[in-house]
Amino acid sequence: MGERQRGPAEAPNPGEPAVPRPSASVVLLRRGGEHSDRALEVLLLRRSRESSFMPGVWVFPGGAVDPEDGADEAGHRACAVRELSEEAGVELPASEELVLFSHWITPEVVSTRFDAWFFLALAPAHTPPQPDGVETTDASWLEPRAALDAQAAGELALAFPTVKQLESLLPFRTAAEAIEAYRGRAVEPVLPKVIGTPEEPRVLLPGDPDYPA
Repeated sequence: MGERQRGPAEAPNPGEPAVPRPSASVVLLRRGGEHSDRALEVLLLRRSRESSFMPGVWVFPGGAVDPEDGADEAGHRACAVRELSEEAGVELPASEELVLFSHWITPEVVSTRFDAWFFLALAPAHTPPQPDGVETTDASWLEPRAALDAQAAGELALAFPTVKQLESLLPFRTAAEAIEAYRGRAVEPVLPKVIGTPEEPRVLLPGDPDYPA
């Protein structure tokens, strides 16, 4: 597969940074039952190759917050549930718990930016994902390690935040363990910064020694 293709919305922005648009995603985990003897698995969707943002990349179901979703955290949660339904055909019951997992902000050097909240949730039983055929063209349940190994082998493309979140799930054996670990945990926003040259960029995270102040 080689290096992943970047759409026009991911073009570098040499001017004033764009204002990040609020967005939300669901990191949907496979629940137990018939899968209780299997390792934790997460749902990934492949974006259309015609998309202007991350074409062909495997992502968590999600998208931008619409005005009708509401404001603040409630709006992000409503957006996450709606996008899961629209992109993957999975309906979360109103009673299903969404646990805040991570909060990523697109680097300032990218032309289209998102202020993205990610929520952990358990998949309802007997609801296989159905890509919408427009924004998403394929769906797969993957163990976090298998997804990371496939990305390293060039078999699928993952965005940097997706890689880091899959790495965060590696210590957990079950979905219940992961959700319990993040329930009530303080989540700080992560704003990656890109330094170096266009030919040899370096992505830095808060806490890295060279992270710009």
